[in-house]
Amino acid sequence: MDDTDKTHATRSLPFLTVDNRDFWTGGANNRLLIYRCNSCAYYVHPPTTFCPRCESRDVGAQPVSGFGTIFSFTMNYKKWFPGLDVPYIIAFVVLEEQDDVRLVSNIVDCNPDDVRIGQRVKVRFEQASDIWVPLFAPVSDLS
Repeated sequence: MDDTDKTHATRSLPFLTVDNRDFWTGGANNRLLIYRCNSCAYYVHPPTTFCPRCESRDVGAQPVSGFGTIFSFTMNYKKWFPGLDVPYIIAFVVLEEQDDVRLVSNIVDCNPDDVRIGQRVKVRFEQASDIWVPLFAPVSDLS
């Protein structure tokens, strides 16, 4: 096989499981799905069917607003894959629904030099095969 037949991924994709399928496929319907305990309303991430707060097994995926705040980030200059644009931002995003739900994601649709801790962001999705990767883009305070 020559290089013209190869597709180069720009990100590693997760293996879908019963526990994480909703999280990785909810973007098909433009929904960020986070597991939540139906007994105590605690959000559970990474996805699992056990609530660490009340020990309930009544946990399932529920849509969240998709808004969050950048808790921390790093600007990366390493081009790990062909076609990967550098620099790019990897960030911890705290979801507005619960302070301890933090997603590791890329910040997109902006100049990387303009990214700041405490910046408000909103989810958007990038489809890769049957996975919908949640990414975050800055929003104005009016959103």
